[in-house]
Amino acid sequence: MAEIFNGENEGQEKLKELTQRFLPLSIRQILDNLLPSYKSMLEEIRLRKGRPLFLRFHDFESMVNSKGEVVTSNYQAYHLTNDDIDRTIQLISQSSLYALEEEIRNGYITLPGGHRVGFVGQTVLDGGKVKTIKYISSLNIRLARQVFGCATKLMPLLYNHLTSKAYNTLIVSPPRCGKTTLLRDIVRQFSSGFFCQEGKVRFNVGVVDERSEIAGCYLGIPQNDLGPTTDVLDGCPKAEGMIMLVRSMAPQIVATDEIGKPEDVKAVEEMLNCGVSVITTAHGSSLEDLENRPILKQLIQSNVFDRYVFLGRTFGPGTIEMVLDGKTKKNILIRPLKTSEKEVRVC
Repeated sequence: MAEIFNGENEGQEKLKELTQRFLPLSIRQILDNLLPSYKSMLEEIRLRKGRPLFLRFHDFESMVNSKGEVVTSNYQAYHLTNDDIDRTIQLISQSSLYALEEEIRNGYITLPGGHRVGFVGQTVLDGGKVKTIKYISSLNIRLARQVFGCATKLMPLLYNHLTSKAYNTLIVSPPRCGKTTLLRDIVRQFSSGFFCQEGKVRFNVGVVDERSEIAGCYLGIPQNDLGPTTDVLDGCPKAEGMIMLVRSMAPQIVATDEIGKPEDVKAVEEMLNCGVSVITTAHGSSLEDLENRPILKQLIQSNVFDRYVFLGRTFGPGTIEMVLDGKTKKNILIRPLKTSEKEVRVC
C-alpha cells in the first residue's frame, strides 16, 4: 500500500556532500557523471578491492564504468584499486582508523549526515570476541536521505485524540525499505507540530540515536532536521539512553531505532510506566517474523504497541504496506495511502 518516499533533489545533495568529503577523486568523478535520474535513486555504493564498482539503486543493482555509465559486462566496469579503498578509508576515518576502533568492531561506522559505512576484512579477536577489523577489503556505503513529508499521511494514525498522546508505535521493515527515513520524519512532525481535528499539536521529543543514523549528528549537532523541540542523545546505548532522557529532558515521546535486546524491552516498559510514548523500529516483514523473536514476542503479547507500521517495496522503497492496530492486530487502513490524498481513510 502506498505512501512512497520521493526525495530526488535531497538525495542528489546528499550524494554530492558524501562524494566531496569521503570519496577519492577517482570514484567521485564516476559518481558525478551518473545521470541525474540514477543519482536520485542511488542507495548504496559497494567498493571491493580489485573488483567492479557496484551501485544499488531503488529497484536494481549494476556495475558502472569509468564514465559513470551503467554496464552489464565485467570487462567494461571500473575495477577498484587498492589505492581506491585505502584512500576511501583514510577520508572516512580522517587518517585515524584507530580512533574508530569501537565503531569498526561492530562492522560499520556512521558518517556526518547519517550515511552508514560497513566494513569487512580480517577480524582481530580478543578473548574470543571481535576487537577490530584490519586489512579492510570491502566497504558498503549506504546513502542516508531525509525525505520531508514522507510521514504526513501517516501522522493521523499515530495520534490518539482521546488521550492527546502519540500512540506507541513499532515501524517494521526489511533492510533498505526506509524505516529510519520514516522514523526521522515522524519525529520531525511531532516536534514541529502537525494539524489534526483539535488544531496544531506539538510534542517534546527525545531521540536516542545509538548509531547516529536518525539525527546524523556531527560533533553533537544534528545534521538532519528533527524539529525545534527534539533533544538528541547521540551514540548512547538505547536502553540506557531512554532512561537518561526521561530523567534529564522530560520528553513526551521517546524515539529510537532497531530495538531487540532484553534491556531494550525493560527500558520501553519503564517509558510506558512514566507516561512517555515510544516510537521505534525493528527488522522484519510481518507480525509472524516478530513473534519468532522472543524479545519482540514479549512486547507483542503484552500489547505494548498501539500501532504496527509495515514497510515494503511494492511501489518502491518506503511503501507503507499496512498499519495494524496493536490490540486487534487488524489492518486499520481501508485502502492504500496515496500521496495525492488529502486525508487518510481508516476502518
